[in-house]
Formats: sequence, structure tokens, C-alpha cells
Amino acid sequence: MSHLTHLTRPTRPNLRSVVGSARPVPARPLDLRVRAQRIQIDELIVDDPRQVLAHAGQAVLDDPEAAALLGLSPAGPLPLPAAAALLCALYDTDALTAMGLRLTRHTTRVSASDQQTEPVSLVRSTNPAQEG
Repeated sequence: MSHLTHLTRPTRPNLRSVVGSARPVPARPLDLRVRAQRIQIDELIVDDPRQVLAHAGQAVLDDPEAAALLGLSPAGPLPLPAAAALLCALYDTDALTAMGLRLTRHTTRVSASDQQTEPVSLVRSTNPAQEG
């Protein structure tokens, strides 16, 4: 009776221990060469010109390089449109509200395309004054 195996020992190896568990292969990103571009446009109006000019005058002193891109210098005149443009370039919408500007419209333009087709575009616009 030497050819009988003991009942508590397996007669063949456990396949799970030999093969191992199947590991999921991480998905590789598929590069389709699709380009997407998002442009966000905040339209603001000047509610308080004196406040805008005061903040912009300080911004010219604090960031003369950005001011120079708009043709502004500490010694030169500060037109209101240039002052508003400088503030908009340097600060976010919440800060601009405290500086005498008010958001009237927010527009997001998104376009996506691959190398073979024309871009697909989406434009969404909101008017904060009408939402509240």
C-alpha cells in the first residue's frame, strides 16, 4: 500500500500558487492627437473710476514689467482703459470686484480637434447679474 497517497496532502501542486492570480494590466492612454483649447473671458465694467485708477497706479509701481507691456510707466499718464486692463491682467475676478470693477458676463469658449478634422466648438455664456 505504498502507492496510496496521504489524504491530507494534495497529489498535484496547487495551480493558484504556481500561476499566481491574474493581475489587471493598467490601461495605457490612447494618444489620438486631439487638441483642446479653453478660453475664459470675463467682461467687466468700471463701477468706480477713481478706485480703479488708484489700484492701477499702485500696480504700475508694484509690477512695472506688466505695466510696460501695456505701454504704462510710473511717470506717464494712466488712461482708464489701460488701468482696467492692467488690473484684469494681474488679479482674479473676486479681487477686481473689490477694486471698482463689476463682472457683467462670463464666457467660456472650448474647441477641440484632431489633425484631420475641423475643430468642434462650444461657447457658454453666463450673465451673473441675471443669475442672482
